Amino acid sequence: MLSLDDERWDGLKGGYQVPFDPRRLLAGLESGKDGASVWHGLWEGLHHQGDVGEASYAAVPHLVRIYRQRGAVDWNTYAIVAIIELARGRGKNPDVPKWLETSYFNAIRELAETGIVEYSQAKASEEVRSILSILAIQKGARAHAKFLVKYSEEELLDFESQM
Repeated sequence: MLSLDDERWDGLKGGYQVPFDPRRLLAGLESGKDGASVWHGLWEGLHHQGDVGEASYAAVPHLVRIYRQRGAVDWNTYAIVAIIELARGRGKNPDVPKWLETSYFNAIRELAETGIVEYSQAKASEEVRSILSILAIQKGARAHAKFLVKYSEEELLDFESQM
């Protein structure tokens, strides 16, 4: 895991393909203050219209670490990690840097393990879909994960009715 003190954060690119340093937002998430604003900043900075960068990948282990410490079901962590992973290597998106691979992929595995436990506690459709998307990714069902995380039940039913 890239230490929050590491100077490499300064040069890592986010979703807009420009340098994005999420450390302040990660600290805000960890403190539990102003959650909606923090999540908005993380979603905006780490992913944009299918684009992600090295900062997106470097944030994943921290997002999972913070999530596991907080201990409450929250769809945001599952969904943002799924979106980042599904964008990996697509289009102009880079692959995960070699120096980050172990902590990145371990974080996804740990989130899937957490999701198995939390699935029974999930109530809202967003929670269920985002947990299932991480489980699908972990098992290699990436197309299923994409539909789970990107489309609501209503959107899928509408799509089905048009077939």
